[in-house]
Amino acid sequence: QVQLVESGGGLVQPGGSLRLSCVASGSSFSVMAWYRQAPGKQRELVASIMRGGFTNYAGSVKGRFTISRDNAKNTVYLQMNSLKPEDTAVYLCNAYAFPKDYWGQGTQVTVSS
Repeated sequence: QVQLVESGGGLVQPGGSLRLSCVASGSSFSVMAWYRQAPGKQRELVASIMRGGFTNYAGSVKGRFTISRDNAKNTVYLQMNSLKPEDTAVYLCNAYAFPKDYWGQGTQVTVSS
């Protein structure tokens, strides 16, 4: 049974940093990613990383966020720096193992002074 467990969310001031972690179990995942969903908005891709390390970022986070993964631990990380109020959202871990997508329960990130 596949499980994705996120951690690391919280409240941070503008300009601050947070690091999210997602531990996946139950399969081997070719692609792992972070999405976010703010109230009243559609879910959007933040960043993704393939098993070989190729990464992709949303334009709004490029240069501020870094996605990485530890394949041995089946864990994906999202280092978020220079956080802005508009980064406030529930952040969800996503992992793809053919032919299915799997989702974590989400972790809240709030950027506010």
